[in-house]
Amino acid sequence: MKDLQDLLAEGVVGRNVLVRADLNVPLDGDRITDPGRIEATLPTLTALIEGNARVIVMAHLGRPKGAPDPQYSLAPVAEKLGELLGRDVVLAADLVGPSAHADVEHMSDSDVVLLQNVRFDPRETSEDEAERAALAAELVALVGEDAAYVSDGFGVVHRAQTSVYDIAKALPAYAGGLVEAEVRVLKRLTENPARPYGVVLGGSKVSDKLAVIESLLPKVDTLVVGGGMCFTFLAAQGHTVGTSLLEQDQIDTCKELLAKNGAKIVLPVDVVCAAEFNADSPASVHPVDAIPAEQMGLDIGPKSVELFASALNGAKTVFWNGPMGVFEMAPFAHGTRGVAEAIAAGDSYSVVGGGDSAAAVRQLGIGEDRFSHISTGGGASLEFLEGKQLPGITALEESA
Repeated sequence: MKDLQDLLAEGVVGRNVLVRADLNVPLDGDRITDPGRIEATLPTLTALIEGNARVIVMAHLGRPKGAPDPQYSLAPVAEKLGELLGRDVVLAADLVGPSAHADVEHMSDSDVVLLQNVRFDPRETSEDEAERAALAAELVALVGEDAAYVSDGFGVVHRAQTSVYDIAKALPAYAGGLVEAEVRVLKRLTENPARPYGVVLGGSKVSDKLAVIESLLPKVDTLVVGGGMCFTFLAAQGHTVGTSLLEQDQIDTCKELLAKNGAKIVLPVDVVCAAEFNADSPASVHPVDAIPAEQMGLDIGPKSVELFASALNGAKTVFWNGPMGVFEMAPFAHGTRGVAEAIAAGDSYSVVGGGDSAAAVRQLGIGEDRFSHISTGGGASLEFLEGKQLPGITALEESA
């Protein structure tokens, strides 16, 4: 697939370049609590600005239901993006309407316009190809047929959506620096990882990670399981798990995985429990075979952190996706911090698989530079590792 360097070599002076970025950042009211995804796309945007392109950015925020919704406006993102770029970023009031056309028509070289939330238009996520193609045609009309498209939102490349897939078929398409880097890293994990290869999976549900577990188990040397999903595995071992998160319909599946791959799978030996899902609820540590009936596990315990660190000791490659507990609450953040520190302290090629894991690294103050790569796309990373075709990547390859 063609990349950003190919586009810059062709020349972008005065040319409209439509960039799909992943700016779906967490908000507390109008305050951005983690600007990581905005920061990740700065190199691509900066390269285009310095090349004197006219940069039109499209992105989504949250899950609006196909109609404008003030709580999902990209206004806070436009302000933060402008601050980080050190220049004004104009926010269009719509996606392909009069405001967007006026703002694009008045652009000068190196200007940046951010289109309003692409998911305010129901055609963006429509399953009807004709509807998506119609929106793509309107985007082409907005930027001009001589424009270029740059895909720099890795967190959405697993979606067959207009701004990810259909537009890449309507304009000359290039992989942005972020997408190119993500694909390169994930190919290293799937094609020839240095061994021993350890994977750490957390998060809430086994069902969310089942496909990647089944895909990875034959390829890895160690699979460490924490987070809420560990309780279904513990139940499969015959433990009672109190009021902890439990997927009853996945217990038999977990039993089969343990029967076939028990030597590779490492589970917690103790957990931090509380009576309520609340930071103020008194917490206590219990062995996994003695979880109180009236309490729920909200983090792995200190012995589990030691066990997990030992299991990953000496690994040459480590992929981590999913927190070990409810890291957003201080009493239940120790497990995630401990495992993250163990990974960071090793000399492995370490990849943090986006989503909550990346957020935890930043929230817990663990240096991002202590990991080899921090992905911006949790779901996209997992689907890549499963071996799935990612529509946004396929479109780029076909465009080339």
